[in-house]
Amino acid sequence: MGLSFKAAVALQDSRIDIRNFETPEPQPNAGLLKVAITGVCGSDWMFFQDLPKMKGPTILGHETVGYVQEVGAIAGPKWGVKEGDLVALEEYLPCGHCDFCRSGDFRLCNATDWRLGGPRYGATGLSVGSGLWGGFAQYQELHMNTVFHKVPQGVDPKYAALALPMSNGIEWTYLQGGAGPGQTVLIQGPGQQGLSCVIAAREAGVANIIVTGLNNPTDLKRLALAKRLGAHHTVAIGEQDLLETVADITGGQMADLVIDCASGGTASVVSALQLARKKGTVILGGIKRQKVPMFDSDMIIAKFLNVKGMRGHSYESVELALQLIAGNRHNVKEMSTHTFGLDQTEYALRTLVGEGASDAIHMTIDPWL
Repeated sequence: MGLSFKAAVALQDSRIDIRNFETPEPQPNAGLLKVAITGVCGSDWMFFQDLPKMKGPTILGHETVGYVQEVGAIAGPKWGVKEGDLVALEEYLPCGHCDFCRSGDFRLCNATDWRLGGPRYGATGLSVGSGLWGGFAQYQELHMNTVFHKVPQGVDPKYAALALPMSNGIEWTYLQGGAGPGQTVLIQGPGQQGLSCVIAAREAGVANIIVTGLNNPTDLKRLALAKRLGAHHTVAIGEQDLLETVADITGGQMADLVIDCASGGTASVVSALQLARKKGTVILGGIKRQKVPMFDSDMIIAKFLNVKGMRGHSYESVELALQLIAGNRHNVKEMSTHTFGLDQTEYALRTLVGEGASDAIHMTIDPWL
């Protein structure tokens, strides 16, 4: 008989139910993780709204850090981890044999796309397998294709949970955006992803980091944090004219790299093209869930822009993020602001849309509180 434990289950009527489970029988091609802590990602709100309707009750949470409890005899040699190791998981469960997996771009493997029905941590229903796919739980089953990262010695799991959002910042800003010394980088949206991009730009030696946000209490506080993390300038849209202010800051040159991390409205996509200099790069990372009206593709041609859509992170960027966190480079740990217990999971999720705790940046769920 397995261990009894608790998990937070997302239900169709947009609420969380704390349920009791038992750990599954050990399997040679699987394992078990004792969850230490799991970060709350902005996409968890989207999953909270959509997944229970599509796939039934679901354990959410994919920014998971924990201790390897069991290692199957077949899985162990593939994983390269042992029982007792503190690890951070990626959400992806790639097939391992397609062209994308073979070339190291496994985040583009169809098996990692929850929209296509494949299993993915934090986005797979209770009806699939053991159902223990999410990190908002005390234990989580480990799939054969799990992507592990060993947490550097001495790093608190709470801060290790910053690995995935921080890796997005590194991926978008440095590995894909090509940010470097002497450049101007403009980041739209001062949330988790935007602030991670600030730190990545600072680490890359960018000369001029500009962060934009809305003129409201939440964004104004986050813009102040952006300054503490390394931004040189901030722009509060509504209080300042966006294009005029950036033109003034850059001497009319505008930005070498614009990263759109803003979620929700589509205005930031339009402004991203306007804010980029000729031959500049625009990274689109903020999911809008709606089409951009009157999209001016001619501006891309006229300004000779390189426009990229971003989807998550690479293995390399997660490794770089953990190194950065281990050294608390650029005060990255300041992004970790709130920790809640399992019984506060719904409160944490609603905080993502302004209905819960104030001044939250990166939140974590500690299932043992």
